[in-house]
Amino acid sequence: MEMEDKSKYGQPRKYDPAFKGPIHNRSCTDIVCCILFILAVLGYIAVGILAWSQGDPRKVIYPTDSRGQFCGQAGTPQEKKSLLFYFNIMKCASPMVLLEFQCPTTQICVERCPDKFMTLIKAYTKPKDFDYYKTFCKEGVTSSMGVPEILRQGLCPAMLIPSKSFTRRCFPSLGMKGGVITVGNSSKFEDESGNIRDAKDLVDGVKNATVVIEARQVVMKIFEDYTQSWYWIILGLVIAMLTSLLFIVLLRFLAGIMVWVMIAMVIVVTGYGIFHCYMEYASLKGEPGANVTLQELGFQTDFSVYLQIRQTWLAFMIILAVVEVIIILLLIFLRKRILIAIALIKEASKAIGHVMCSLLYPLFTFLLLLMVIAYWAVTAVFLSTSNEPVYKVFNETACEHSRSTCDPANFSTSPMKAQCPDSECLFAFYGGETIYHKYLIGLQFYNVFLFFWCANFVTALGQMTLAGAFASYYWAFVKPADIPAFPVFSALGRSLRYHTGTLAFGSLLLAIVQTIRVLLEYLDHKLKGSQNKFVKYLLCCLKCCFWCLEKFIKFLNRNAYIMVAIYGKNFCTSARDAFFLLMRNMIRVAVLDKVTDFLLFLGKLLIVGLVGVFAFFFFSGRVKAFEDTAPNLHYYWVPILTVVIGSYLIAHGFFSVYAMCVDTLFLCFCEDLERNDGSAARPYYMSSTLHDILWKDKTEDPCVSSAQRPEAEDDQIKPQTEDDEA
Repeated sequence: MEMEDKSKYGQPRKYDPAFKGPIHNRSCTDIVCCILFILAVLGYIAVGILAWSQGDPRKVIYPTDSRGQFCGQAGTPQEKKSLLFYFNIMKCASPMVLLEFQCPTTQICVERCPDKFMTLIKAYTKPKDFDYYKTFCKEGVTSSMGVPEILRQGLCPAMLIPSKSFTRRCFPSLGMKGGVITVGNSSKFEDESGNIRDAKDLVDGVKNATVVIEARQVVMKIFEDYTQSWYWIILGLVIAMLTSLLFIVLLRFLAGIMVWVMIAMVIVVTGYGIFHCYMEYASLKGEPGANVTLQELGFQTDFSVYLQIRQTWLAFMIILAVVEVIIILLLIFLRKRILIAIALIKEASKAIGHVMCSLLYPLFTFLLLLMVIAYWAVTAVFLSTSNEPVYKVFNETACEHSRSTCDPANFSTSPMKAQCPDSECLFAFYGGETIYHKYLIGLQFYNVFLFFWCANFVTALGQMTLAGAFASYYWAFVKPADIPAFPVFSALGRSLRYHTGTLAFGSLLLAIVQTIRVLLEYLDHKLKGSQNKFVKYLLCCLKCCFWCLEKFIKFLNRNAYIMVAIYGKNFCTSARDAFFLLMRNMIRVAVLDKVTDFLLFLGKLLIVGLVGVFAFFFFSGRVKAFEDTAPNLHYYWVPILTVVIGSYLIAHGFFSVYAMCVDTLFLCFCEDLERNDGSAARPYYMSSTLHDILWKDKTEDPCVSSAQRPEAEDDQIKPQTEDDEA
């Protein structure tokens, strides 16, 4: 029965005296997929060239007036007029704004926004006021024209409202006074007829615009916070990098001690987080408004408001307590396996110590990913701005040509103008009816798909390169004498020369699944308002299944790349061999390898926690020593979150080398157990320390047959390393 189980997952590797590590005499693999990837990249370049030739990023950078001109563009008559002014902002409340992204009112480029209330009727009686008023009118307005004629031709707005600039557009200066929305410094204003109206009428009229204003206010405040704190953020990220590097160096020499220190400090830092949340929760007791629930509070643009609610700190405390309990329980149940995982981390530390340039390889991967992301983003922007300006008829009274496409060049003499005298031909949005514009969605989809494919290819290249370097270390019988020179560069050369097709194959599978997940999210967003419970349930199941499939493919690809780096076979064969090897060592995979990943994850959490706590006390001004040094910010959580996320990415970059090293050594260890028996004729390649701990694990492993168990340890010969000599 046991032999049937073994054959079910393939036959174990047999002893081969000629095998000395990664095979150098190899041939190209998955050539068809390599050709397909090259053609896809060439097509991607063609899409980029097409987008760059047709697109116009000025449509994103500069606002567009009713004539389709860009406000503030250098070298044009509008160069000094960088702001967009709306004749009647109240028309922005029209539902058509959401469809056409342009208010159905005349818009012109101006140098500044109006700063006072003024009606055309009153301004016309005073030359000085009228000269000021004309700066917000179309060209050709003179004092000889009467007010009715000016309004009939739509040359000037009926009134001016104090406005402020947001994203280069003039919006009414809405504010709060005593809980009441006001316009400027007054809650009243005059309309074009000279009547006094309540500001509430204006607020109701520009309801859609005010939502945009609030969002833009938050964005502008966040941008200002970044301008005030960017150098402190960089300092925090540098501290995170130095801390990560210090951890890696200490793991090289004090792996066992550092792992236990990491475990203890993670528990302590999490415990302090629980204590701090409780103290904040207790200090808010009895404070006015502190017992308001998050549901009652709703969404607030000032996120510091949430920190004044007791329920927020209670939620933080519960989350941290759950995390603390989970970590402690895992440590209790896995305490025996942690010793074995520490031995594997020690071996990984030795490997990294002999292949130090592997720590710098994530920088190369990061630069390649940055290039892929930049190319995708630029291409997406140019594709989205490659449409032509579309002009439509906007009218005051009923008109059969309302919202019809028009040509502003000859609209004044067209039949539509004759039938609808009060109508105007204004810029509406960017679009088009050409074949190119009809295929824009497909080109954007291709852009997203190739982004996933290229990004996964870069990640796969890094995994295979590091796997080849660390496999060269493991299969060196005498370390470091038998380790080849420049193992990282050699592994990179082999990966690109022989296995570009294999890398493309594995990354293609992952890109397909990720693209399907994006489509499912898009469908879920489109059907969010649907009341069909079956559709919602089906989408939820599909998203869950493809999420699991993506995780499985990532796991399979990672181990397949290790086998490719060692034996040089194609993707399918390597994936099968890796899968069968892992299944033949199922208990070690489920416990030992994952325990190691868990310990490395604790290391990342510790670095993020230490840097995050330091950033919190610095930017929040909780420490008096930093009160004068810390920048004055709108939202102090902005730099804190930036430092925390950046610290995690930096720590992940360093520890990913460790994780890849551990996975490679683990697969090599499993191969070593199958190929060799520790005798003089077939000695193990693993180090003596790793052998002593893992050998006990092997004798206790129920998956290992009695034929594989040693009768005596006296005949075992272990490879000699510099550490053993010391």
